[in-house]
Amino acid sequence: MAGVRRTVVLMLCGGLVAVLLGGCGGAGEGGGDGGGGGPRDATRAIADLLRQRSAAVRDGDEAAYLRTVDPHSGPYRQRQRTVFRNLDALPLAAWTLRLDDPARVTVPATAERTTADVRLAYRLRGYDTGDATAGQRLEFVRRDSRWYVAGPAPGSRPQPWDQGPLTVVRGTHSLVLGAGRPEASLRGIAAVADRAVPEVSAAWGGTWARRVVVLVPASQAAMGELLGEGPTAYAGVAAVTTGRHRDRTPADRVVVNPEAYDTLGTLGRRIVLTHETVHVATRADTSPATPLWLSEGFADWVAFRGTGRDPREGAPELARAVAAGRLPDSLPADADFARPTDGDGDRVAEAYGEAWLAARMVADEWTPDDLVALYRAVGGAESREKAVGPALRTELGVSLTEFTARWRTYLDHELG
Repeated sequence: MAGVRRTVVLMLCGGLVAVLLGGCGGAGEGGGDGGGGGPRDATRAIADLLRQRSAAVRDGDEAAYLRTVDPHSGPYRQRQRTVFRNLDALPLAAWTLRLDDPARVTVPATAERTTADVRLAYRLRGYDTGDATAGQRLEFVRRDSRWYVAGPAPGSRPQPWDQGPLTVVRGTHSLVLGAGRPEASLRGIAAVADRAVPEVSAAWGGTWARRVVVLVPASQAAMGELLGEGPTAYAGVAAVTTGRHRDRTPADRVVVNPEAYDTLGTLGRRIVLTHETVHVATRADTSPATPLWLSEGFADWVAFRGTGRDPREGAPELARAVAAGRLPDSLPADADFARPTDGDGDRVAEAYGEAWLAARMVADEWTPDDLVALYRAVGGAESREKAVGPALRTELGVSLTEFTARWRTYLDHELG
C-alpha cells in the first residue's frame, strides 16, 4: 500500500495527546484449460485461471473458487475456504485479478510450477469511489495439464481477508474489518469513526465519499505484514492511512495498530481516527507538492477542534522546547516527521506540534475557510517549488518569509 501516513502515539499521548481481466472464466474442474502446448499456452491458461477465480468471487460461488485452488495444497486449500467466506461477507462492487505483466510471464513448456505477479482491483459498494489495488505474487502448479493457484510466493503481502476469519462491522459512516479482534472492540472503533466523518466533513467539505474503511489486524505484527513492513515497524503508531496522491477516485484505508490504539483513552482514540479520516477526505487534493507540515497540521487542526485542548496540552514537547528558548527558525521539513531509529520521538512530536499550530494560526488569524483554500491551492500546484509560496501569497496575502515570522510569533505567544 502506497502513501502511508502515520499518527505517532508518543505525540498524541503526550499531548492529550489487480486490474482488469474481466468476464466469466470458462467452465471446468480446474483452473486454466490446457497449458501443455508451450509458454504462450501456459500464460493464457494462468490468465484464464485468474478470470475464473475473479468470477467466482463476484458470483459468490465457493465451489468454483475452490476449483481454482491446488487440490493437493492441504492447509492452503483449507485457508482458502476461509478467504472466500471473508470475501463473501464484504459489500463488493467489483473484484478482478489479472497478470500484472503477461508479456513478462514465461513458463517453460515442461514446467510444473511457476510464480507470477498479479494485480488485484476491487471496490467496496457504498465506500469506495474508485478501485483499491494491490499487487501479489502467487505460485501456480500444473496438474494433469491444468493450472491451479498453489499459494502465495515468499514475500507476497497479504490482504485483510488472508489473515484469518474476518469480522465485518458496518457503522453509520464506516466499515470496519477486523481479523482476530473481538466484535465489541470493532464496534467501538466504528462508533469513533462514525463520529469522525461528520466532523471532518464540516471542516473540509468537498466531494469525498464521506465514508471510511478501517482495517484492524490482530496485532502490530499483522499490521506490519499488511503494509509490507517488519513486526515492529509500527511500534508506537496508533494508525496509518493508505492511499495514492492525485487520485481523483481514491480508495483509502485507515489501518489501526490494536496494540497502540488500545492504550489510548477515549479522547486519544477520537483524535487518532479523526486525524486519519482527514487524510482520507483530503487525498484527492493532496499531492507531492503538499508539505507534511500542511497535511499533518491540517489533520491535527481538525482532530483537535472542539476537544478543549490548548496548545500546551496538545503539544507539550514543543511547549517545553519553546519555554527553554528553542523557538524553531523554520517550518518543519518532511524529514522531521519520520520516526527516529534511536527511539527518541521528541523531534517527531515537536514537528507535529509545529504543524498543528501553523494550521491553527491560519484558522485563528485568517479564517478556517482560508486554511482549506490554502490546502487546496498547494495540492493543485505542479511542484513543491511552485506550491507553498504562491499559494500563501494568493490565499493569505503573505510571503513564505512573512508567514514563517508570524508563525514564530504565534508559537511564542501560545507556548512561551
